Amino acid sequence: MVRAVWQSYVHMSKQEVATEDAARKQLAEALNEDLSREYQAIIAYVNYSQVLKGAAYMNIADELAVHAKEELQHALAVANHIDYLGEMPSVTPKPVKTSEKAEDMLRFDLENEKETIRQYRRRVKQADALNEFAIAESLREILVQEQDHLCALATALGIDPPNPGIAD
Repeated sequence: MVRAVWQSYVHMSKQEVATEDAARKQLAEALNEDLSREYQAIIAYVNYSQVLKGAAYMNIADELAVHAKEELQHALAVANHIDYLGEMPSVTPKPVKTSEKAEDMLRFDLENEKETIRQYRRRVKQADALNEFAIAESLREILVQEQDHLCALATALGIDPPNPGIAD
C-alpha cells in the first residue's frame, strides 16, 4: 500500500506536487486558526466555569469545566495534525470576550461553538480532498463534542440549538 502511494507520488508532475504541497500548507494554516479558536475556548470555559454565579447556572458551570478539558484535548489533536503537515502549531488564542452577565458569557460561547463547528466542517472537507483520512476522522470526532457543547449551551440558555451552517 505504502509503495503504491509512493509510486503514484513519484509519478506526479512537479506542478502536481507543488499544488498538493500548497494545499497541505493551506490546510495546516487553517488548522492553526482552529487551534487559536481552541485556545480561546479553553480560556473562556475556564473563566466562565468559575465566575458564573447563581443557582440557575451551577449545572452549566460544572459542564463548562468539563468542556475546558475537552477543548484541551482538541487543541492537542489539532496541534499534532499541524505538526504532521510540517508546520508549527500556533501559540496565540483568539480574543476572549468577558461579561459580568452570565447569559452574555453563555451567548459568547454559543457563537464561538457555531463558528468552530462551521470551520471544522470545512477542515474535514479539506482533509478528505487531500486523502488525509486520519485527520478528517479525528476532526469528525472533535465535531461530535463541539456539537454537544453547542447543545449544552443552548439548553442552558433555554433555546433550541442553532444551526451552525453548512461548510462551503
